Amino acid sequence: MAVIGTQSKHGLDILGVAATGRQFWNLGTAPLVEEAIRRNEGLLAKDGPFVVATGKHTGRSASDKFTVKDTLTENSVWFNNGNKPMSPEHFETLAADFMAHLGARDLFVQDLYGGSQPEHRINVRVITEYAWHSLFIRTLLVRPELAELAAYAPEYTIIDLPSFKADPARHGCLTETVIALNLTRKLILIGGTAYAGEMKSPCSRC
Repeated sequence: MAVIGTQSKHGLDILGVAATGRQFWNLGTAPLVEEAIRRNEGLLAKDGPFVVATGKHTGRSASDKFTVKDTLTENSVWFNNGNKPMSPEHFETLAADFMAHLGARDLFVQDLYGGSQPEHRINVRVITEYAWHSLFIRTLLVRPELAELAAYAPEYTIIDLPSFKADPARHGCLTETVIALNLTRKLILIGGTAYAGEMKSPCSRC
């Protein structure tokens, strides 16, 4: 496994991730654009903007969002009013399949802050398989100073894998697309969609 960039001492092993591909940690704009172009994830348009096609999902998939219903959330989340419940058992199966799906894939990791004020912000680690998703999220959240990255410890983790296809019978969802939020584990899983905006909504709810 090759590590490129500035990695925290709290690596992916804290999630039990046995990723064997290359890991790109906290890359800046230019390297991410270069990687995205190298991987044919998009192209540079006139005057320099990076342009992508997100496939069949050109917006958020509201019907595919789930929140794990457990002792933490059963009395504090208004379920079935836009918040679909997922059982802890289904989420654990989904999480295990996500970790297995990571496999030998190259991964892009961004260690970021949700919120600009230190007294209110949370540490959010975002793991993606697309370079441009890593580019997207680092423009949305607050980037730590370089000196802060080595000791950075995530509170919440988002794993975004567009190539992962959910199984409704196995994972307790509706389609092959799934966005599952587990507030107890502080883990958000996004699969089956390349629309990067799916990463934004969980950040606002953490």
